[in-house]
Amino acid sequence: MQIYDELVARGLIAQVTNEEEIRELVNNGKATFYIGFDPTADSLHVGHFMALCLMKRLQMAGNRPIALIGGGTAMIGDPSGRTDMRSMMTKETIQHNCDCFKKQMERFIEFGEGKAQMVNNADWLMDLNYVDVLREVGACFSVNNMLRAECYKQRMEKGLSFLEFNYMIMQSYDFYYLFQKYGCNMQFGGNDQWSNMLGGTELIRRKLGKDAHAMTITLLLTSEGKKMGKTAGGAVWLDPNKTSPFDFYQYWRNVNDADVLKCIRMLTFLPLEQINEMDTWEGSQLNRAKEILAYELTALVHGEEEARKAEESARALFGAGNAENMPTYVVEEGDYTDGAVDVITLLVKSGLVPSRSEGRRAVEQGGVTVEGEKVLDVKKTFTKKQVENSFVLKRGKKKFIKISAK
Repeated sequence: MQIYDELVARGLIAQVTNEEEIRELVNNGKATFYIGFDPTADSLHVGHFMALCLMKRLQMAGNRPIALIGGGTAMIGDPSGRTDMRSMMTKETIQHNCDCFKKQMERFIEFGEGKAQMVNNADWLMDLNYVDVLREVGACFSVNNMLRAECYKQRMEKGLSFLEFNYMIMQSYDFYYLFQKYGCNMQFGGNDQWSNMLGGTELIRRKLGKDAHAMTITLLLTSEGKKMGKTAGGAVWLDPNKTSPFDFYQYWRNVNDADVLKCIRMLTFLPLEQINEMDTWEGSQLNRAKEILAYELTALVHGEEEARKAEESARALFGAGNAENMPTYVVEEGDYTDGAVDVITLLVKSGLVPSRSEGRRAVEQGGVTVEGEKVLDVKKTFTKKQVENSFVLKRGKKKFIKISAK
């Protein structure tokens, strides 16, 4: 199976501007394509996972990726999917975030001469002359068409700043610049980026003529994909200092039954023949599928050794493994009061809850257990001896940590 057909079979292609030409470029390794990443944090998260895996697949097939870091467009902020305006970031913060992205992307993409490139649109957007942009670029856009775009329509009632209104023009200019500078002939993005990407394709044709070939593809996001990166406890990061390999593993281990095979198909590099055999799996077999998903993606991000440790620790919670590698909170001397530490302090200090009030609520609702036993008293305490012997503190079905002493 050629790479384009594989992308379709994995459910990754949602819309294209010219399927025949795109298939020809991709299958023959002739695509130089870009995907944009907004540096709004100092780590990528699982919401970026689909794009990173796609870049890896296409590079393996001989195509050339460009990772575009939006250091310039981040100064404006993408209104897509937003109900309010993004907070403004300093140049220093944006640059720091860009540097962090590069390190994480290197686990997926091979950079170097003739291989993948990373570029920052601040290098060309920040030096543009405003009047020149209005005359050379703005003249190519219809305000009426822009207002019909979904990324703007959903913001019109609550208010859309003129600053954000320029985002489509800036993103379109990125494709125009990359097309001329790097021979970039294709762009990929999520469904929410479709209008912005069409703007770039149209700008190239308006400026360089109808014979200029620039292709546009959007990725299909499953219901799981749309919420990737967010859980009840916050974002799921690729940086192990923000989300441990164990917690990363558990995130994927706990995806919805309806989404597990979609995620395996879209995000892992397992052969389609093997995945198709899982289509008939039901009940307990789906739990095995979740373990496969969690292991494969943890290994991809953190390496085989960390994936193995995470798998062993997860199984230990159900009495079938070694809990040695489970995330641990080491109780400090200052946590104790009169030689004991209370359960609410442990919940907050370990990060299982964000506040003491949330911890009390979790206990009162029966959502906290220690070694499988429910904690029903919000004043429950543990002695130093109990802490030294270690125990597993759990909130709900998916969040847990080992409590231990120094």
